[in-house]
Amino acid sequence: MASLSVGGDSVTPLHSIPDRFCERCRPTGRAPAGIAKHWPAANRRQWRRDGSETWAGLASWNRRATIRPGGRDLTRTLHSLALVLLVSLVLGCSNPVKRDPHSFSRPDEVVVRHLSLDLDVDFDARRLYGTATLTIENLTGADAVWLDTRDLEVSAVDLGSDDEPTLYRFVEQKPYLGQSLMIDIAPDTTTVRVHYGTIPGAAALQWLEPSQTAGKRHPFLLSQSQACLARTWIPLQDSPGVRITYDATIRVPPGLMALMSAENPTEKNEDGVYTFRMPQPIPSYLLALAVGDVVFQPLGDRTGVYAEPEVIERAAWEFADTQEMLEVSEELYGPYRWGRYDLIVLPPSFPYGGMENPRLTFATPTVLAGDRSQVGLVAHELAHSWSGNLVTNATWNDFWLNEGFTSYLEYRIMEVLYGREHTEMLWLLGREEMLELMKTEAPADTHLRVDYTDRDPDEVPTVVYDKGALFLRLLEERYGRAEWDAFLNDYFDRHAFGSVTTELFLADLRAEFGEGNPWLEAAIQAWIFGPGLPDGAPLIVSPALDNVEQWLQAWLDGGPLPVEVDWSSHEWVHFVRALPEDLPVERLRELDAAYGLSETGNAELLTAWLTLTLGHDYAPAFGSMEAFVTSMGRAKFLVPLYRKLCETPTGCARAMELYERAKPGYHPVAITAVDRVFAAARSLPG
Repeated sequence: MASLSVGGDSVTPLHSIPDRFCERCRPTGRAPAGIAKHWPAANRRQWRRDGSETWAGLASWNRRATIRPGGRDLTRTLHSLALVLLVSLVLGCSNPVKRDPHSFSRPDEVVVRHLSLDLDVDFDARRLYGTATLTIENLTGADAVWLDTRDLEVSAVDLGSDDEPTLYRFVEQKPYLGQSLMIDIAPDTTTVRVHYGTIPGAAALQWLEPSQTAGKRHPFLLSQSQACLARTWIPLQDSPGVRITYDATIRVPPGLMALMSAENPTEKNEDGVYTFRMPQPIPSYLLALAVGDVVFQPLGDRTGVYAEPEVIERAAWEFADTQEMLEVSEELYGPYRWGRYDLIVLPPSFPYGGMENPRLTFATPTVLAGDRSQVGLVAHELAHSWSGNLVTNATWNDFWLNEGFTSYLEYRIMEVLYGREHTEMLWLLGREEMLELMKTEAPADTHLRVDYTDRDPDEVPTVVYDKGALFLRLLEERYGRAEWDAFLNDYFDRHAFGSVTTELFLADLRAEFGEGNPWLEAAIQAWIFGPGLPDGAPLIVSPALDNVEQWLQAWLDGGPLPVEVDWSSHEWVHFVRALPEDLPVERLRELDAAYGLSETGNAELLTAWLTLTLGHDYAPAFGSMEAFVTSMGRAKFLVPLYRKLCETPTGCARAMELYERAKPGYHPVAITAVDRVFAAARSLPG
């Protein structure tokens, strides 16, 4: 083992730490918490853009380094610091890596490093079929590699460049997790090729008929791999703690374009054969595929949007600020490390508002409100390029590290672009939504860190989005924006292209702001490990929403309705949410006649309005709901509407009848979410 001479003494360099320590530090060489943040920026830049990390520069670092325990500047010699950090490294790596409870794979034994896909897209059979070639690294000399599968039919497995057949078997099966695929390998095996096909009902994939698209002429295929659904269209190690690079060859019918979370084409190929490359390592849930009649329109030198020809102009207008959002994000949190940032507007059956697939955000058309009021979704998905895609939760138990961080970054981006007052309004609306969700969740599920072992990770409540964001805002207000932003930038640099746990984040937090800090420890316990919204949450003030409440109170007190109201859609959403639950039907009818709320084209506002009026047996609401839930499949809107109807037996029967008609147009992810609503309703007494 080589040594480093410091002040006449020999110090073991950190890159020589033995391989027996945890994979977080060796063999990848990733810096543990509290170390990389003290490197000079010039030395960190070696890995900022391409994901390759190195200890280079440590030996040439100036012998005197400044560190700030608890925010106080102290000077330490490199000799002392190196010794302390070496001890920290050894202690921090002495514990074995915990396996992901939502994966059958064993990446601590054999890990997949690269994926090569070669797939045909068969719309008639509703199947993908071909091969997945996995480049593996055998860390322990194991005689088998374990993969995650579900909804797959495997026909053969072979090894190496000689295509040598090998034995394979499905060993273990669990609901929602599928089956483990155990493949025999030799200690020196480096490639495994799986010949397989998806079944027609594979849970990640939705096959749309032409009638379900805007153009009505061509079919469409879209995927949704998060949380554990990549295994339903690719055999792989389906854990957020495992990162892979990939390439792909996808064959589609003529006249259609294939797109992936990778380097993408901007024009159709005549032969329908598309090749892709993703050189940055990503977790499996970010693997994505879309196939349809789409066109591309640039938005800036690094940004653009794909959509069906009938939708492209609306999408380009709605997302016109995307390039500026990207530049603002880089100013706040460092370089964008994924090359391009493009979006695709999918057919309305897409189950989420957006999905942060790297290089290609998947977006629902429900955000095309015509007033750019929903562009916060773009800011959110773009922010995932740092929190989530660049630094990923190691397991789904730490999902808040993904979405809580991203929601906080979203608000910060929106503040730069649209101002503090506008963003405070968004903060308040997010807080309102979170508090409503908390009413429907078990207290333990309103913690930030939730143990989802033996549960479907798709059940993770969206409470963590805004509760996590508020916790980070609390820390910002406590320690100051400048110091907090410096911490976040270091955090993203230190863990770039890696995975983190709550414990690792807390180690970073304590190292920066003081180990044993009473205020910090109390905040950690209350916010991360405690239920609900803790006392002392950040105070959010929105004059615009205060004015809405004053106007509402005046109307409730008998005042007239103004003929014209110059409100944003956000103000209207707050107004509807603030209406009393026991408001008489005639007052609802008065509002609807004046402002056409049952016919609004804004999906957020319509959902708020229908959620209120369905409980009053307000007839126009049922017609609007029927049209709404049969024309889109976004789970965020479907779940509260079906849940509201299911508050009574009569309403639940009506909801079930409507659901059976709408269900064929929903993605499997949305179907699972709505099925849970009906299961919960059946479990209620009476």
